Amino acid sequence: MDAHVVYATITGNNEDVADIIVSAFKAAGINIKKTEISQTEVDELEHTNIAVVVPYTYDNGSLPDEGLDFFDDLAQADLSGVVYGVAGSGDIYYMSDFGLAVPKFEAQFAKTNGIKGADGIKINLRPDDEDTVTLNAFVTKIIQKAQN
Repeated sequence: MDAHVVYATITGNNEDVADIIVSAFKAAGINIKKTEISQTEVDELEHTNIAVVVPYTYDNGSLPDEGLDFFDDLAQADLSGVVYGVAGSGDIYYMSDFGLAVPKFEAQFAKTNGIKGADGIKINLRPDDEDTVTLNAFVTKIIQKAQN
């Protein structure tokens, strides 16, 4: 089984989130590829079993600038049979705009015929030990969905 983790980061927090997810997939024996969002074409996700996007949110709920093309292309993709998940870092300081990229990417994935593997995860700033536990459970749910 193969998984592809695509991340966007400014501060490094989201790469930390992506690394935790990658480690969890590796620990489960899943072949894993990790790429930065501006260096990734959506059609790469068509050739994997599991796709996870780790976007950040900034500036009143905006998506990462470097991921806008990826986001737009995602709506046109056919990811039938691909299990997906979204997890991302944000800042609770922004209250109602906190982590809005997560549900926005989930909505885009919903247009792809992909299979939602787990509910989206929003991490406040840099992931801590509790977040690591949450992210490991997120990966476990995604793997279980992919195996069914």
